[in-house]
Amino acid sequence: MSVASSRAVARGVVFIHAAPTALCPHIAWALESVLGQSVALEWTAQPVASGMVRTELSWMADPGTGARLASTLRGWDHVRYEVTEEASPGVDGSRWAHTPNLGIHHTWTSTSGDAVIHEDRLRSALAQCGGDPEVFRAEMAELLGTAWDKELEPFRYAGDGATVRWLHRVS
Repeated sequence: MSVASSRAVARGVVFIHAAPTALCPHIAWALESVLGQSVALEWTAQPVASGMVRTELSWMADPGTGARLASTLRGWDHVRYEVTEEASPGVDGSRWAHTPNLGIHHTWTSTSGDAVIHEDRLRSALAQCGGDPEVFRAEMAELLGTAWDKELEPFRYAGDGATVRWLHRVS
């Protein structure tokens, strides 16, 4: 008797919102090293930042791949990017956002894409604010990644209508 095994598969998107053209091959190599296969990225001009380019890559791979993709891109300070990993059975979704000014921010996400703030982080924010509502608002903005969203929003709109390519990892 054979027992069918089901392996969880995660999916997500890498958004390179802005990168210097000189880094394009290095970014492709970094993504390939995590995904274990070659990628063909279609780079287009980023109208919000002169001399910069943008691309998107949709992926399917093992859960946790989003974290590995975000980590491999983390060392390049001149790159603005977001990596998403949708929730999959037994695994929370996540979004990582990076800007040269702010560094990297991680947010857990629900199946509908909403930010999720876990209980321990909420308790810490409440303890930090000492009852001051303004401090609490600042703590919540930090947990939600508000500064990252504000900085990345113009770059996101510049990518509206861009071609999205799917990359499936076959094991």
